[in-house]
Amino acid sequence: MSAASRLPAEDLRGYRAALGAFATGVAVVTARVDEQLLGMTINSFTSVSLDPPLVLWSVGDRASNFDALCSAERFAIHILAADQRGVSDRFAQSSGDKYAGLDWQMDDAQVPCIAACLARFRCRRFEVYPGGDHRIILGEVESFSSTSGDPLMFVQGQYLEFPVERSR
Repeated sequence: MSAASRLPAEDLRGYRAALGAFATGVAVVTARVDEQLLGMTINSFTSVSLDPPLVLWSVGDRASNFDALCSAERFAIHILAADQRGVSDRFAQSSGDKYAGLDWQMDDAQVPCIAACLARFRCRRFEVYPGGDHRIILGEVESFSSTSGDPLMFVQGQYLEFPVERSR
């Protein structure tokens, strides 16, 4: 996007509100870099490819631990269940020990994994691309697990709680 086509500052709030109309799931990315445990809440997760199995997420360049997250060789993406709002809030904080008192364990690739999530994808960093004021991180899925349940959702700047009616 050229400088001439960027949104004026007064339009950014409206732009962000318009983006918020799209309901998303809530996920947490975790990684270990140089013995440091990292993690952050995201809603920018999507599948990219089945063969090879690729997923992506993005991180803002003002995020705490931005460089470390972009350089992590391996990471896990945890899709949170409806009852994991506390986990989402914990990892949305920019500081503090996000793992203190949390039920988690290190997997065989030394990636920290949160217990009891709806789904988990352990990934190897495949590529990192610039995307404006974010980096887009593409991961190749090395392993995954999932269970049934309702997802934690986010829309219009708040968590969405609802009974899910399943249709076929």
